[in-house]
Amino acid sequence: MPARTRHRTLREIFAWPAIIAVLSTVGLMSALLGDGIWDGVSWIVLAVPVALYCGFFQRGT
Repeated sequence: MPARTRHRTLREIFAWPAIIAVLSTVGLMSALLGDGIWDGVSWIVLAVPVALYCGFFQRGT
């Protein structure tokens, strides 16, 4: 008999996508509105979703 899965709350389901969306927005805004150090910030922050995707893709999840 299969084990019962636990029901997740909306907060549990959408927490990480919301965090990634906020990081992406910060990265895009810093790239559009700033120069110098803000360009570096945008590169780092916009690399986070790509790194997460690559990590999960490589893990096979």
